[in-house]
Amino acid sequence: MSQAKTLSENEIQQVLNCVGEKKFGVRDRALVLISHYSGMRVGEIASLTVGHVLDINEKIKSEIRLTAEQTKGKHPRTVFVSSKLKAELANYIQTIRVDDKERALFTTQKSPRRGFTANTLTQHFLNIYKAAGIDGASSHSGRRTYATTIASQGVGLRVLMRLMGHRNVSTTAVYIDANDNMLRNAVELV
Repeated sequence: MSQAKTLSENEIQQVLNCVGEKKFGVRDRALVLISHYSGMRVGEIASLTVGHVLDINEKIKSEIRLTAEQTKGKHPRTVFVSSKLKAELANYIQTIRVDDKERALFTTQKSPRRGFTANTLTQHFLNIYKAAGIDGASSHSGRRTYATTIASQGVGLRVLMRLMGHRNVSTTAVYIDANDNMLRNAVELV
């Protein structure tokens, strides 16, 4: 099985332009960007509630704390929320009910309180990328793009490993695509 496509900035913009024209564009934009800006797995995103992202003052938190039950490896972890992601979540949060902190962050028409399951969200991401004309992209593309983007900025593999929620650095290394810009920048270090 081939790995999910790592998206370029232009391809991410192409996806955002496409979802912006849809009925649930604000939600889908937030879904795409939480994937690309946090590196969370699709199951982790599907498990988020309003209370995971909003503090008691209804401001976006700087950290999302995932329980062991929410993570693939059954180890709790902290997801750090960048200023870009905070802005996107703040925009999205204005469009949903926030009075129930246990309510799903990303709701569906069929199940507004529970929201997406990991499987339905996986299919939803496939449909989003297909509609945008991005071949080879899947629900894991955001995670791979996140890892590659951070690595291209020179962040060490051990730091990236912690951000990704991995227990082994060799697992993290598989996520990073060495693109031409990274290679160009690397040779300039000599």
